[in-house]
Amino acid sequence: MGCAATAGNPAAPRRYHRGVMPFPVKTCVVCGEEFELRPGKPGFANRCPKCSEPEAEESGAEGHKDETERRNESEINAERRRVIRDMLYRKDS
Repeated sequence: MGCAATAGNPAAPRRYHRGVMPFPVKTCVVCGEEFELRPGKPGFANRCPKCSEPEAEESGAEGHKDETERRNESEINAERRRVIRDMLYRKDS
């Protein structure tokens, strides 16, 4: 049940009551610039695409861990789980 204007052309703008629905205009909290909030925009909904780009690059900057780092993290997590389990299930005397 699509609109007659967009039934044959999925790239055509969607119409709502004989007018084109614009994307909401937001103001970036970092730089104060106004931008349209479009679907599929990378980053946060309250930041413009320019201010969202550096964070997208930083997310993959962690890189790979070697065997000793993975083993250390595994041991730390195992100790953390043991302590939490002991705290939860200890019997109060």
